[in-house]
Amino acid sequence: MGGIKIEEWRKPENVVLLLQWIHYESGFLICTVFGIVFVVLTPIVATCFCMCRCCDNCGGEMHQRQRKNADCHRGFFTASLIATTIFIILGVLVAYAANHNVSSQIKSTRRLINTNMRDLKTFANNTPSQIEYLTAQYTTAKNKVLSDLDNIGPLLGARIHSHLEKEVVPALDAALRMAGAMRETKEALENVSSALEILQEGMGKLRASLAGERSSLSNTLSDPACTNGAVSPTCNTIRSTLPQLGINADFSKLPNVNYALANMNNVLKIDLSNFVQKGYASFNDTPALVKEQTRNIVTALPRVKSMLDKIGNEITAFSKMFPVESSLANFTIFLNDRHKVIESFYPQVDQMDFYRWIACVTLLCTVVLILAFNMLGLLCGTCGYDKQASPTTRGCLSNTGGNLLMAGVGFSFIFAWVLMGIVTTLFVVGGNVEKLMCEPLANRQLFKIIDTPFLVHPEKRNFLPGMLFQNPNIDLTLGSMYRECYENNGLYHALQLENIFNINSFLNRTVYNKDLAKVFEGVQVDLKDISLLDRASRDNLMNFANSGVGEIDYPAYLAEVSKGVTVVDLLSFCSDLEDQADQLPRGALENALKGHASSIRAIHREQVVPLEQAMSTLSQSIKLLQRTSNDLPVKVTNILSAIDAAEYLITHNASHVVKQETKAFVQSLVGYFKQYTEWIKNSLTAEVAQCKPISNMVDSMEIVACSFIIDSVNTFWMGLGACCILLIPSIIFSVKLAKYYRRMDTEDVFEEAETGNRDEQVCDISGNVAPLRYELCSI
Repeated sequence: MGGIKIEEWRKPENVVLLLQWIHYESGFLICTVFGIVFVVLTPIVATCFCMCRCCDNCGGEMHQRQRKNADCHRGFFTASLIATTIFIILGVLVAYAANHNVSSQIKSTRRLINTNMRDLKTFANNTPSQIEYLTAQYTTAKNKVLSDLDNIGPLLGARIHSHLEKEVVPALDAALRMAGAMRETKEALENVSSALEILQEGMGKLRASLAGERSSLSNTLSDPACTNGAVSPTCNTIRSTLPQLGINADFSKLPNVNYALANMNNVLKIDLSNFVQKGYASFNDTPALVKEQTRNIVTALPRVKSMLDKIGNEITAFSKMFPVESSLANFTIFLNDRHKVIESFYPQVDQMDFYRWIACVTLLCTVVLILAFNMLGLLCGTCGYDKQASPTTRGCLSNTGGNLLMAGVGFSFIFAWVLMGIVTTLFVVGGNVEKLMCEPLANRQLFKIIDTPFLVHPEKRNFLPGMLFQNPNIDLTLGSMYRECYENNGLYHALQLENIFNINSFLNRTVYNKDLAKVFEGVQVDLKDISLLDRASRDNLMNFANSGVGEIDYPAYLAEVSKGVTVVDLLSFCSDLEDQADQLPRGALENALKGHASSIRAIHREQVVPLEQAMSTLSQSIKLLQRTSNDLPVKVTNILSAIDAAEYLITHNASHVVKQETKAFVQSLVGYFKQYTEWIKNSLTAEVAQCKPISNMVDSMEIVACSFIIDSVNTFWMGLGACCILLIPSIIFSVKLAKYYRRMDTEDVFEEAETGNRDEQVCDISGNVAPLRYELCSI
C-alpha cells in the first residue's frame, strides 16, 4: 500500500473506493464494539446478578407478594418466553442448516474442481493441434496461388477480355448487323427489280383487257333495248361508270434499281460476316495469347513453388520457436500432479469439515440445552401450577419447572458471552470477506482495485505484464484478461502477446517477400496482334454506303404503291353491275351484262390479284430499303469509327489495360496470403487457445469461497447471533416467570385486628410468625 503514489489516491475512482471502504468498516466497527461489549458485560452482569440474588435481591428472595394481577403477569411472561423460545429455535435451525450446507457444498466442490481440471487439460491438449492446423493451412493458400499461376492464361486473359469487350464486342456486333443488312438490302433490291418488271408488264396487259371490256360493254349498252323508257335510266347509270374501268397506278415511269443492285452484287462478293467472325475469334483468343506470352511465368513455377515452400518452412519454424507443445505438455503433467495432490487432501478436508461440523453442532447444542431447560420449565411449571395453592404450598412439579427455568438462566449466563465472542469473530471475518472480497469479485470491482497502478508493486505500473513479460508498461490488467477469457477469446489476444511476438509483422515480412513480388511483376502481355477488321472489310462497308441505295426515288415508288391497281375495285364494280342487270327485264340485255360482270371477275382473278401481290412485295421491299438507306453513310462511318476506337484501345491503350488487369491478378494472388494472414489473426484472437477455462477457474473460486462457504458462514453467525441476542429477554422472562412456579419460603397472610384494621403477617412454611419479617399493611 505504501508503494501507491499520492496522485493515484487522488483519482476519483480511488477516492470513491476509499469512501466505500470506510462506509463498510464503520458499520462493522459499530457491530464489533457491540459484540465486545456483550462479551465483556455478560460475565460481569452474571456475577453481579448471582451476588445480588445471594443477598435476597434481584428475585433471590424466596417470598412472593400477593397481587391481584398476578395471573395476568404470569400469562404475559409465559407467552413472552414461549415467543422468545420459538425465535431462538428458528435461529438454531437457520444456523444448523447453514452448518450442514457448508458440508454439502464442500462435497460438491469436487465436481467443480474436476470440471475445471478437465477444461484446463482440454485447453492444453487442443492448443498444439490448433496451432499446427493454422500453419498447415498455409499449404491451401500456396496451392491456390500455384494453381492460378499455372492457369494464368485463362485467368488473366479472361480478365483482360472482360475489360476490353465493353468496347470491342459492341463494335463487332454493329459490323455484323451491317453485314446482315447488306444481304437484306440485296434481297430487297432483287424483289424490287422483279416486282417492278412484273408490274410494268402486267399493267400493260391489264390496261388492254380493261379497254376491251369497256368497249364491249359500251357496245352492249348501245343496244336499242336501252332506249326503252324503263330501262334507259339503268343503262345510263352503267354507261356513266364505264370510265372507272381503267388502271390507277402507272409503274412505267418508275426508274429501275439495276445500278444499285449491280453495286450490291459487287459488295457481297466479299463476305463481311466471315471477316467479322474472324475478328470475334481473334479477340476471343485473348486468353490463349496471354497464355502464350506468359510462358515465362509457367516455366518459373518450380522456382515460385520453392519460394512458397521456403515461406511455409519459415512459418513452421516460427511456430516451433516457442516451446508451446512442450510447455503445454509440462502444464498437463503439472495439472495431473496438482489434481492428484488436491485429491489426496480430500480425506483431510472431509475430516476437518467433520470436526468443524461437530464444533458448530456443539455450539448449537449449548443453545439447545438452554432451550431444553426453558421448554421443560414451561411445561412443568404450566402443568404443575395450581391457582388454589399458596406460594409456600406449591407442588413439586411447579417448583421443578421454576428451578429448570432458573437453570436455563444460569446456562444462558455461562454460554451467552462465549457464543457472542464466536459470533463476533465470525461476523468480522465473514462480513469483511463478503464485502471486501466477494462482492467486489462478483461485480469485478476487485480487478479494478488490484489493477490500480503501483498498488501491487511500487515500481511496476501494471504488475501482471511485469510478472509475465518483465514489461510493466504493457497495458495488460487482470480485468482485461478476465473479460477476454470470459468472452472465450484466444489466449494470444487475452495476454496481448502481440507485444512480445507480433505475428502480423512476421507474416508481412515473410509472406510478402521481394523475390516473390519480382516474379509477379514479370507478367507482360502484348495484344498488338489482335485484328478486328481488315482493310478489305472496311472498303466493303464503304462500298455498301456508296452503292446507290440511298439515291433511289423512294417517294415516287411509295406514291405508286399506295395507289390501287385499278381506279375502282373490280369485284365491287361487278357486283353493282349484276345488281343493276337484275333490275332489267329478263332477256338478252340482262344476260349480256351479267356476262360482262363474269369477264371482269376473271380479269380481276387472273391479272389484278397477281399485280396486287407484286405491289405488296414492292411496297415492303421499298420500305425496307428506305429504312436501310436512311443515314446509311453515317451509320457505316460510326461502325468504322467504333472499330477504329476498339483497335486503337487494343493496340495503344491495351498496355494500360493489361497493367491494370495484371495488377488486379497479382493482387488476387497476394489476396490469398492476406486472407490467410487475416484468418490467422482472427483465429488467434477468437478461436485458438480459447481461455474460457481460466475465467471459469476465477468464477469457480468465487462460487466455492463466497457462495458455498462465506454465505453459509454468514448465515451461521447470523442465526447464532440472533440466538445470543434473544437470550437476554429469555433470561429476563425466565427469572420473572420462575417466581410464579417455585415454592416460596414465606408468603403474605392477612388477619382481622381488634382495632378494625387488617394486619399483614409473614409466616414461614410451618405457619409460625416470622418476627423479622413482620410488616403492617394498611388496607
